[in-house]
Amino acid sequence: MSRSRTGRGRRATSAGAVLLMLLVVAFGGLAGCRDSPDEPVPIRIATGSPTAVYYAFGRSLATVLNRELPGVRASVVVTAASAENVQLVGSGAAELGFTQADVLDTNPADPPKVLAVARVYDDLLHLVTSAGGPIRDVADLRGRRVSVGAAGSGTQITATRLLEVARLGGDQVRREHLGLDDSVAALRAGRIDAFFFSGGLPVRGVAALADTTSIRLVDLGEWTEPLRRSYREVYVSRDIPRSVYGVDPVTTVANPNYLVVRADLPEPLVREVTRLLMERRAELAAAHPAAGRMSPRSAIATTPLPLHPGAADWYRSAKP
Repeated sequence: MSRSRTGRGRRATSAGAVLLMLLVVAFGGLAGCRDSPDEPVPIRIATGSPTAVYYAFGRSLATVLNRELPGVRASVVVTAASAENVQLVGSGAAELGFTQADVLDTNPADPPKVLAVARVYDDLLHLVTSAGGPIRDVADLRGRRVSVGAAGSGTQITATRLLEVARLGGDQVRREHLGLDDSVAALRAGRIDAFFFSGGLPVRGVAALADTTSIRLVDLGEWTEPLRRSYREVYVSRDIPRSVYGVDPVTTVANPNYLVVRADLPEPLVREVTRLLMERRAELAAAHPAAGRMSPRSAIATTPLPLHPGAADWYRSAKP
């Protein structure tokens, strides 16, 4: 028994040493992120609201990276979500970030500043209102006080596009720009009539609201095709069943979510991040069920954003 344990220990130590050497090479490309060579390399993960999926997913991913990558100090950054996350990663203020596909604006003529690690799950657009209120479809939003999501969020982009195709653009709706937590508080207090939020199921902020307040989800399924015609074909219809929030089921608009990375991050480092993202799916799913919907086969579908070469290398070796 002692000999067997020793053998396994030596193999683990050897693997750890190889990984450490790999990351030392990678860290050479990130020297500007550290004040001295002895400091851990920061991996800042741009997320979103503390009660939404990006944050839960990002915290769990940071735990995995800190535990399994020597010399790394991973942390999460609370943001307005998708649009801000892409800006932070593209500007070098974060290394990783989550974003909806419809936020991405790629120009083939420009060298990309942001590349994909994986398609992780789909965001579903929620339109939440009070159960006893007058809002039963999108047309009922006319003249109402509605939060369309925080400035810099993917929710704001998707909700604004939906209102445009529904002929509710301009001042047809009294728009507020609130994040999820503020939207929940405002609806509960009667300061707004409804709010949009785009997130993976279940959105904990919406679930917490449903536990204490009678709410209604508004069906948005009829708007998927108009959005696809007017914007990108990333939009699809998805159902929110009764089991998620305990309210009447609806069909809504969904679009993919990606984990993105700085284009200049070294390939060995991104390869290891990709490996851990895929190999620790069960642990990530314990933080939020949406993370458990990833697979190597679906993760590579990141149009219109190319995969980072380090991520592509791992998927080739895994043969999804």
